[in-house]
Amino acid sequence: MALALYRKYRPKLLGDLLGQETNVEILKNAARQNRLGHAYLFYGPRGNGKTTAARLIAKLLNCEKRHTDSKFAQLGEPCNECLSCREIDSNSSFDVIEIDAASNRGIDEIRNIKDSIKSAPVGGRYKVYIIDEVHMLTGPAFNALLKTLEEPPSHAVIVLATTEYEKLPATITSRVQRFLFKKQPKTKIMEKLAAIAKAEKIDIEPSALELIAAAGEGSFRDSESLLDQIASFGSKIDLKTAERLTGRTGFKKVEEFAELLLKNDLNASLEYISVINEEGLNLVQFVKDLIHHLRKVLSLKLNPGLEKIFTLELTAEEIIRLKKLAVHGDTAKNIKLLKSLIRAYSEMRYSPFLSVPLEIALIENSEAGK
Repeated sequence: MALALYRKYRPKLLGDLLGQETNVEILKNAARQNRLGHAYLFYGPRGNGKTTAARLIAKLLNCEKRHTDSKFAQLGEPCNECLSCREIDSNSSFDVIEIDAASNRGIDEIRNIKDSIKSAPVGGRYKVYIIDEVHMLTGPAFNALLKTLEEPPSHAVIVLATTEYEKLPATITSRVQRFLFKKQPKTKIMEKLAAIAKAEKIDIEPSALELIAAAGEGSFRDSESLLDQIASFGSKIDLKTAERLTGRTGFKKVEEFAELLLKNDLNASLEYISVINEEGLNLVQFVKDLIHHLRKVLSLKLNPGLEKIFTLELTAEEIIRLKKLAVHGDTAKNIKLLKSLIRAYSEMRYSPFLSVPLEIALIENSEAGK
């Protein structure tokens, strides 16, 4: 069975964690000074390296070369060559225990951790417990975890990971070192996808790659999984193929439709919706992308200085086209259009008449614009 791309290209060094430079530097310095903590909390959007970073900490703590070669230890990275590093990479280490709190959320599971954490490591120097989706634990389970978090045995380290930080009790967050793993811009995800496509000899157009990066919505893992799925198509993957396989529309379609709306061309707009529907594309996702696009158009119109921020999300060519769109319409009408689309999006998610709320929103705005 072929290894999934997101697993095959999972970072093996802290320096390979893209977009998390601040976290990487702090953890590297802690490793250089032998000051890695006993409890960590990694939080942020899905697919941005939280669990990977937890495994890297496990490798840093147990890497044999780091403990025998003081010069190498100053790199603040694992060697990836010793037995401990290789076992952790292959998920066969008895000293790294990963627990999914979504399915092991009760007090009994946490009591099992409290009992097993007392025993010495099997092969390495440290036992590392990684509790993923920790926000799913019950109240009694959190209470049972408190004392262990505060004073774990000297041979144990606990790493908590969550996508919903706000659901954690303050008593938990106050006992750990906290690291925010940021959502990644489309341009950075595109860079990694391009490198993977080149290494895997996947023949894919840049516009299709851009669509996949956008579909990942800031998640490396989601984008890599989607690329893995599309790569199975076999032949050269162009934008049209990527749209068909993902159900999403590319930037160009969203931009073309936005221009029709801003020019108040109702007939062409309604015809465009019909075409999108007939192609089997996800109309709800299309409206969501459209809202984000028009929000950028309006923001750029009101504050041209935001162009620097948008360079993280858009290519240089897309920025140029966005600026051209910003000259259409007045601010009040654009705000009203955005509000109508947001309402239509909410209704479309639960309506059996998928395109009707969108069509009504367009007609209402067209009539108001006359």
